[in-house]
Amino acid sequence: MRLTVVGGGSTYTPELVDGIAGRRASLDVDEIVLVDPDTHRLRIVGDFCQRLLEHAGHPAKVLTTSSLEQGAEGASAVLLQLRVGGQKARRSDETFPHACGCIGQETTGAGGLAKALRTVPVVLDIAERVRRVAGDDTWIVNFTNPVGIVTRALLQAGHRAVGLCNVAIHLQRQFAALFGVDTGAVRLDHIGLNHLTWERGVHVTTADGTVDRLPDLLGEFGEHLAAEIGSQADWMRRMNAVPSYYLKYYYAHDDVLADQLENPPRADVVIEVENELLKLYADPAVVTKPESLAKRGGAYYSEAAVQLVHALTGGGAAEEHVVNVRNNGAMPFLPDDAVIEVPATVDGSGAVPLPIKPVEPRFSGLISHVTAYEYLALEAALHGGRDRVADALLAHPLIGQYKFADRLADELIAANRADLPWANA
Repeated sequence: MRLTVVGGGSTYTPELVDGIAGRRASLDVDEIVLVDPDTHRLRIVGDFCQRLLEHAGHPAKVLTTSSLEQGAEGASAVLLQLRVGGQKARRSDETFPHACGCIGQETTGAGGLAKALRTVPVVLDIAERVRRVAGDDTWIVNFTNPVGIVTRALLQAGHRAVGLCNVAIHLQRQFAALFGVDTGAVRLDHIGLNHLTWERGVHVTTADGTVDRLPDLLGEFGEHLAAEIGSQADWMRRMNAVPSYYLKYYYAHDDVLADQLENPPRADVVIEVENELLKLYADPAVVTKPESLAKRGGAYYSEAAVQLVHALTGGGAAEEHVVNVRNNGAMPFLPDDAVIEVPATVDGSGAVPLPIKPVEPRFSGLISHVTAYEYLALEAALHGGRDRVADALLAHPLIGQYKFADRLADELIAANRADLPWANA
């Protein structure tokens, strides 16, 4: 099997390849093709990934190319993990909203919209070119943020696509460690949208049966979890849920903003980490994943991605995975074509959301609000226009005022003009 990674020069990529090296029996990969326009990074990352595989005794070969068509030809699955504009654009996303007293973040709020506007047209072009050379049956696994908006764009354009995020598997691993059980023994009642999710149940299976351990989690480990995800233990107990760490941008907006204004943006930290990683990757003596890769973020991305690709291409029985998938009635208060992040059954025919118990108003209200924003964000990404950008910003719950939406629209366009062709028309 040929697996193609678009954005293969990313410092994330060795995490993925390390995951493949550890699952030789279940994911029959012969070739891993890394595609990236940055040939310098691509050479360093590609050589290191080959050493990783050889050290693990895995027979797969790593190929590198700057040609998408060459890389995608014959692929069974194509993983998208690109960042249009690089860390420079990320730094802008994390800072320009501060002018209006709004959160600066690369996947939500004004920064998330800027990323979507830059990214959606590029991803759709890539997907269409992949379809031409690899065929209609090739799966696209999207890890590119903002995952929900980008995945909806792909599905709306008729591509075989599934969105993937590492939040669920990260929490699953964390909960399993706290309870002292295997990761596979923990199943999450995970609901919401990408980067807007809650765990309403933590079902742990042992020899004695399956029990929802959420009350135990919130009771015994509430304070620990609250510190980890930027929440409050009392609030989690009252709501009987564990929010993802991205909910802090909504529930603790002012505190997070104050912290952002006092500290360097995350992009600056990531740039330093990436420079350190590239030096390590370039050292021929380094043949295993560096511990410092954990600083890069995306914990357990490799495990989630490898498991999902196996389910989509393995030809076996359906598996359960938390993915970004079309709603199709799973949450009746949302349109069918909304993209939600929930447990789903996944096999060679795609992903289908599992039945979801009714979503409480304390969650459904915010889910509906952000879904409306995501619709407007995609319209702006597909068709451009300053007013569409302002309308999407006005609809976002972290902005929601005319004066902020108008000013941020102008700030966003000015900061991203080089990557928005319509802005120069």
